[in-house]
Amino acid sequence: MNSNQTRLAALLQKQPVIPVLIIEELCNAVPLAQALIRGGIKIIEITLRTQAALDSIKIIADHVPEAIIGAGTIINPSQFISAEKAGAKFIVSPGFGKNLLETADNSNTPFLPGAITPTEIIKAYEKNYKFFKFFPAEEIGSIAYLKAFISPFPDIKFCPTGGINRKTAPLWLALPNVICIGGSWIAPKKLIQEKQWDKITKLAKQTLQL
Repeated sequence: MNSNQTRLAALLQKQPVIPVLIIEELCNAVPLAQALIRGGIKIIEITLRTQAALDSIKIIADHVPEAIIGAGTIINPSQFISAEKAGAKFIVSPGFGKNLLETADNSNTPFLPGAITPTEIIKAYEKNYKFFKFFPAEEIGSIAYLKAFISPFPDIKFCPTGGINRKTAPLWLALPNVICIGGSWIAPKKLIQEKQWDKITKLAKQTLQL
C-alpha cells in the first residue's frame, strides 16, 4: 500500500460517517463546519456541485483548522488541482478515468475513486488502489450487492454513499468491507439554508452514536 493509501485508510477509519455537503452560499460555510465540529464531526466532504464549493473549502480551511476537508464530485484533473489549492486534504470522485488517476498518482493528496463493478475495481487495484467510493449506494441495488464483493476482493474496502439515511446506515456499516459511509442527512440542504446550526450539531452527535 502506498503512502497516500495508508494516509487515506487512517483518515477513513477515524469517523464512521462522513457528511456529504452541498454549500450553495459561502456565508454558510464556516458556521456549518463549526456546527459539525461541535457535534464531534471533524472529517467532512464538500462536493463541487456549486459555484461556492471551492471558496467554501478555502474559507473553512482558513477559519476552522480542526476540520479535515475532503473535496467531492471531482471528475477531472483541473478540479483535483483546484481543490488541492483551496485546502482539501483528500479528494473523492464518483468514478475515475486515466487522466484523473495520473493526476492523483502525481499528488501527495489521498484520493478515493469511485468503483461499482468488478472491472472498475480491478483496473484501479492494478494502480494500487484499495479504497473506493461506492456510489450511488442505495440506487445501485442493495447491501447484498456490495456484500458479494467480499470473497473476490478480500482486501478492498468501500465508502458507500448515496441514498443512505440514519435508519439504513448501521446496515451498511455492519459489512466487513465497508470502512465508512457518506451521508447527506447530517446536514441537509433545508437546514443549511435555514441556518439551523443547532439542529445540525444534534444530528452530528446522533450520527456518531451509530
